Amino acid sequence: MHTTINSGNNDHRKMVLGLLMVMSIFIFSSCAPSGFTSHEYGFFGGFIHGVIFLLALIGKLFGADVGLYAANNTGFTYWLGFIIGFLTLGAGGAASRR
Repeated sequence: MHTTINSGNNDHRKMVLGLLMVMSIFIFSSCAPSGFTSHEYGFFGGFIHGVIFLLALIGKLFGADVGLYAANNTGFTYWLGFIIGFLTLGAGGAASRR
């Protein structure tokens, strides 16, 4: 019975690690140079940009040609998604401290 508990923890740990790896790849590949696309970004684009904002800011501080937000956006919906994405990132960090 003790082996089953450890096996369950290892499976859970592997799943969490895999999810973190996929999310890391997604986040790091999302930092495209500013002006890279003519696509107009809406709510979900704003949400993703809000989540990766801190990474983009760090890149910008080190001289990378990374945009902090999409210049070609839909306005209020992009802004709303950006703010919710940024706050989601902050809320996730606060929950992980517990």
